[in-house]
Amino acid sequence: MEDGLSRNTLDSYRRDLTQFAQWLVTQYPECGLYQVDAVHVQGWLAYLYGTRRIKSRTAGRALSALRRFYRHALREGRIAGDPTLRIDSPKLPRALPKTLSESDVEHLLDAPDPQTDLGLRDRAMLEVLYASGLRVSELVALPLSGIALDSGVVRVTGKGGRERLVPIGETALDWLQRYLTKARPALLAGQPHGSLFVTRRKQPMTRQAFWYLVKRYALKTGLQKTLSPHTLIHAFATHLVNHGADLRVVQLLLGHADISTTQIYTHVARERLRQLHEKHHPRG
Repeated sequence: MEDGLSRNTLDSYRRDLTQFAQWLVTQYPECGLYQVDAVHVQGWLAYLYGTRRIKSRTAGRALSALRRFYRHALREGRIAGDPTLRIDSPKLPRALPKTLSESDVEHLLDAPDPQTDLGLRDRAMLEVLYASGLRVSELVALPLSGIALDSGVVRVTGKGGRERLVPIGETALDWLQRYLTKARPALLAGQPHGSLFVTRRKQPMTRQAFWYLVKRYALKTGLQKTLSPHTLIHAFATHLVNHGADLRVVQLLLGHADISTTQIYTHVARERLRQLHEKHHPRG
């Protein structure tokens, strides 16, 4: 509540704390959560790396969960010192995000059959996702009241409860209007509903269900590249930067609190330029 964390983040932290508590029971049965010191935390991280073979990013999230827990416990007077205070976070590799070419995106957007209600809904969702750079969780959580058709923007509540207005462009707006006029009323069979995107069961679309649809459409188009829930976000941002968008604008559209998070897309753009140079320059 203090930091406005999303439900997904809270669920992840809860799982990490539960697993840490269970590990303590097996390794240090005499030690409870409030008797932990730095040695126990280091042992937990060693177990994650050595036995669970997890990646640095996952270990970093697990350590973040412990940091938040013990900082809270310290403020509440349950412990005398924070056992995570002097433990460094894992070094994260700075890998370039996997993205799609503009041609790949076009094929993916063309995959749903707009002659069907579900296909029209899916086309509208993909168009809005690519046109806006929303996270999948933000897309499926969009309320009907969050759409301003006259001005062509959506009101999004992102991480930390921060709201932002994001334009979606004429093409996505056209597909959205077609969905609202034809497919959505048919799927709801006249019943009122506050969510923008709904299923045939008259329920809000979940992020898991939508991600399954994305993978199914990628398979249908023969897309060989590995997809992640953020692939279309990366495509959105990369294509904007490739076409000359200011990095601050991309930061605002994506809802990044820190521009350093957005700067990765300048590296993606430079990598694309390098590849084009190698391919087309006589001495590339």
